[in-house]
Amino acid sequence: MKWTRPWRIARLPGLLPALTAVAALLLLVRGSERAVTAYPAHPARPAPSAAPVAHRAPRPAILPRSAWLDRATLRRQPPPRYDDRVVAVFVHHTASPNDYDCADVPRIIRSLYSGQTGARHWDDIGYNFLVDRCGTIYEGRAGGADRAVTGAHTQGFNHRSTGIAALGTFTAGAQVPPAMTDAIAALAAWKLGSSGTDPRARVRLTSTSGLSRYRTGAPATFPAVAGHNTGYATTCPGAALTATLPAIRAKAAHLQGRTR
Repeated sequence: MKWTRPWRIARLPGLLPALTAVAALLLLVRGSERAVTAYPAHPARPAPSAAPVAHRAPRPAILPRSAWLDRATLRRQPPPRYDDRVVAVFVHHTASPNDYDCADVPRIIRSLYSGQTGARHWDDIGYNFLVDRCGTIYEGRAGGADRAVTGAHTQGFNHRSTGIAALGTFTAGAQVPPAMTDAIAALAAWKLGSSGTDPRARVRLTSTSGLSRYRTGAPATFPAVAGHNTGYATTCPGAALTATLPAIRAKAAHLQGRTR
């Protein structure tokens, strides 16, 4: 005679649905425990918002501060300050001679740094980046080129922005080297890409200084890639460089992979 086990599933048709329900409940509980572990109720800082990969641009080559700042020139300074993201780029010129040899640029930047931290009593160079006539990009203000470092380049609108200085004087009639504008476009595309900002868009910032074109606390709308003079009463970045900004915006958008 064939012996059948009393717990055989075939003899207990109600057992399989019950086991399935219990297994599902255990999975749900374990999944909830993992979710609580991965996302605490009170995180120390909010996670940065990720931009779509299609709107990110490659990081251009950037020479570090050590390429121009030596121990003899370096001054003591407080820790860097940061914003949560970069949504605007302000373009400047340094109002210095245009006929320099690109090999002399580290010395020129040291001179700018010494003037801003010396006579002006700033804690560091104000620009986040500097670009020379050969298209070489230098890291300016300390804090990390990859991060949203709060600069000191556009009074009232240093938060959530990056300052890029073109080395030279680009008033009306000056020639703006294509290598320089290409480098500015590449840098703007990369910095704005981290927040998903279209370089051709208009962005909203809030003034932090009544010495700007807007009273403290007033909202202001700028092109995502703007001249210094849009936020502050100045002729910087000069008429010649200002005339190149539409092309810089278009090239930066192209580098982000935007087709319309």
